[in-house]
Amino acid sequence: MFTKKDAKWTLIPASDKELEEVRARCRRLVQRRAAVSAGISAVPIPGLDVVSDLRLFSELIEDVNREFGLTPEQVGRLQPRFRLLAYQAAVNAGGTMVGKYVTKEVVLKLLQRAGAGMVARQATRFVPLAGQATAAAIGFFAFRQIGYQHVEACARVAQEVMLAQQKAAPV
Repeated sequence: MFTKKDAKWTLIPASDKELEEVRARCRRLVQRRAAVSAGISAVPIPGLDVVSDLRLFSELIEDVNREFGLTPEQVGRLQPRFRLLAYQAAVNAGGTMVGKYVTKEVVLKLLQRAGAGMVARQATRFVPLAGQATAAAIGFFAFRQIGYQHVEACARVAQEVMLAQQKAAPV
């Protein structure tokens, strides 16, 4: 049998305490990445923030999925009934990137949902200093909000799978 953490795998949290620890760790990760995104947004080079957000966010999604044991490979190692449950829970939780391969196109579509913020951020960039600070703030809050939504979607999926595994475990 596999241990909780082996060389490349993190399994779905096995208790509510573990789930809360993973959620807190991922929320801190979102905060750090959002701060990096905001710092890059303050640089007045058009397009730099979009490119960096794509890279940062795709890495964030993969890292959060991995922490919750929800990468495609990790979900593929689950028993078939739990694998199906994980995908159903992801759909129900609105987690479009839970347990899926993250591509630039998927991340771009997600960031386009937050498009108004990105347009405002680009527009404010042309106002010296105050505009750059505003662009950074908008970038930070948009990135953080989308990241937190993904963390919560992963937590809901992991909790449903965890509960199903606990019910199926022999007493």
